[in-house]
Amino acid sequence: MVAKNTIYLSNQTTRVVILLKLIASMDKITESTSNFNNLDSMDVDSLLTGMNEEDKSVPTAIEKIIPHISRLIVEVVSLMQNGGRLFYIGAGTSGRLGIVDASECPPTFGVPHGMVIGLMAGGDRAIRKAVEFAEDSLEQGWEDLKDHHISNSDCVIGIAASGTTPYVIGAIEACNKNGILTAGITCNPGSPLALVSRHSLVPIVGPEFVTGSTRLKSGTAQKLILNMISTSVMIKLGRVKGNRMIDMQLSNNKLVDRGTKMVMAALNISYEKANALLLKHGSVRAAIDNN
Repeated sequence: MVAKNTIYLSNQTTRVVILLKLIASMDKITESTSNFNNLDSMDVDSLLTGMNEEDKSVPTAIEKIIPHISRLIVEVVSLMQNGGRLFYIGAGTSGRLGIVDASECPPTFGVPHGMVIGLMAGGDRAIRKAVEFAEDSLEQGWEDLKDHHISNSDCVIGIAASGTTPYVIGAIEACNKNGILTAGITCNPGSPLALVSRHSLVPIVGPEFVTGSTRLKSGTAQKLILNMISTSVMIKLGRVKGNRMIDMQLSNNKLVDRGTKMVMAALNISYEKANALLLKHGSVRAAIDNN
C-alpha cells in the first residue's frame, strides 16, 4: 500500500530540509490574495455578501473530486467491515474538524468510541487553545498513532488545508511505510500531503475571503468532505435504515422523541406504544426488529 509518490526518507535532517525546500517553492493557492480588497472599509452587508459569494464555490470544487472520495470510501468500508478503524489526523482548524467528525459518530450512528478517532497536533489541550509549534514535528504524528496501536487494518486520513503541515505529512509517510491505507485532504494541488497520500482529495477552492485564513472556504471544504466520508461509511456499514439513524444514542429528550417517531412510522403504532417499546429495548433498531 505504499504511495507511489512517497517522499519518505530515513534521515530526519534530510527529510526536514527537503520538506522545507518543497514548501518554500510552492505557489500555494490557499495563501493567494483575496478576490476582495479593502475589507476593513466595507459595511457589514457587503462583507457578508462577499463571503457568501466565495462560499458558493466550495460545493463545486468538491463535486469535481467525488470520484476520488468514492474510491477512498470503498476501501475504508472494506477495512472497517473487518474490524479496522478510521483515523483523522491534523493540526489547528483541520485537526479540530477531524475531532468533531470523529466525536459525532458514536452518538449519531451508535458505533463504539474508538472506531473513528480524531488526533491533532498538541493533543486534546490544543482543541481549545493553540499549542505553539506542535504541528512542526515530522515524528509526533506517527507517535500519536502508535499510542492507539495503529495497524494495517486501519485507515489514516491526513487533513491540512495547506498540505504542508509536518505533523500530518510525517504521519502519512510512516503509515505508507507500514502498509496502512492513507488519504490526504488539502486545498493545494501538488502539495507534499497531496503527493504522499495514497488517496489525494484536493478541492481547489481558490483564495480565501481574508487572505490566507483557511478556516473559511478551505475549512468548509474539509468539513463537507469529512461529512461525506463518515456518513457514507456508516451507511454502508448498515448504521442507517432507509434514511433513519436507527442506531443513534438516546442521550437526551429530543433524541428519545425522534426515536419514538421512527418506531411509530416503522410499526404503524401510536406515539405512546412506540415510546414504551423504545424505552424497553433501548434503541430504535431493537424496538423495530423485536416487534
